[in-house]
Amino acid sequence: MASPAAGERPYDVILLGATGFTGALTADYLARRAATGAAPASSGVTDGAAPGATRWALAGRNRDKLAALAQRLGVDVPLLHADVEDAASLRELAESTRVVASTVGPYIRYGEPLVAACAAAGTDYADLTGEPEFVDLMYVRHHATALASGARLVHCCGFDSIPHDLGALFTVQQLPEGVPLTVRAYVRAGARFSGGTLDSALTAFSHMRSSAQVASARRAAEGRPEGRRVHGERGLPAHVGGKVGWALPLPTIDPQVVLRSARALDRYGPDFTYGHYAAMKRLPMAIGAGVALPSLVLAAQLKPVRDQLTKRLGSGQGPSDATRAQSWFKVRFEGATGDGATRVVTEVSGGDPGYTETSKMLAESALCLAHDALPERAGQLTTAVAMGDPLRERLQAAGIGFSVLDG
Repeated sequence: MASPAAGERPYDVILLGATGFTGALTADYLARRAATGAAPASSGVTDGAAPGATRWALAGRNRDKLAALAQRLGVDVPLLHADVEDAASLRELAESTRVVASTVGPYIRYGEPLVAACAAAGTDYADLTGEPEFVDLMYVRHHATALASGARLVHCCGFDSIPHDLGALFTVQQLPEGVPLTVRAYVRAGARFSGGTLDSALTAFSHMRSSAQVASARRAAEGRPEGRRVHGERGLPAHVGGKVGWALPLPTIDPQVVLRSARALDRYGPDFTYGHYAAMKRLPMAIGAGVALPSLVLAAQLKPVRDQLTKRLGSGQGPSDATRAQSWFKVRFEGATGDGATRVVTEVSGGDPGYTETSKMLAESALCLAHDALPERAGQLTTAVAMGDPLRERLQAAGIGFSVLDG
């Protein structure tokens, strides 16, 4: 299907799903950042956009809700009709912009039609999914189309999984090249989640069997790098001590994303190992977390229980401004060469991970795809592979810390 050249499209970025909780925060961030278009001045990133050049729009099913949001934000931007159940509206949307950023989840339920439209139109796409089944299914069904069209399909552009993906890359960059490397991430956070996030998590937990089947299909289609080894660490709960305390294996999508970046980029070395853990200072907290997660997974298998949990925190609801202002995250990375001769400790840190920082990450990802000089790659890509250092520099300038620690 022929589509307009990127430079001839009327928009640089369209945000779909802006009337949800995280979507509204992303729209608010774009309203403040899109006025300049370029990366924050202190980042050193150069892009092809003149100041004020970002042309952006809000899209969704309900024009009245979009108009109310635009009025609340004090912005005069186009309001476009798009419905995830109307393929024609999504095709028109994708063909009118260089980048679409979507906050419409659960993505396994609502996301594929937009991914398909962007892949066909050669339009870059970014979302906030943390659903492994969705990401793998989109690779199986749409990666080849995106390769042919030149589209970059970039999932997990929020707390899942930018701090971990770019943090692992940042850590690797502090270590020697061409040697075996091991990186372990220890995640610590203090925050609440919204109804939309709970719905997505419960949906993902309830699809564990089908998720495993899709993951197998992806492995068969994707293959593995020749002459290099990339593998995840199968760790057990353990007392690490020091700045970490207790470490529990964290079964999120984040380690999958990091390992995909490592397979795609030679900079991770000939033999790369990654471990991903939740860090907890006290044993009772570790025990509580170790019980809570399996219980939530079990509850997700029972539809009446799953529905009741979802109703307790409805979609579109989330923590207050005051709560988010007090929320935070820190991800500590401990990296070493295979012989242990060189070691490094880094940290990625920020404020409220689920919403304030996630909306910032998605917006900057969209602006990065729209404006920055990036590697000429296409298909389904991770943030490290698609954007790497330019996105990290944007986020640093926007207040998310990437630092090398003494130990």
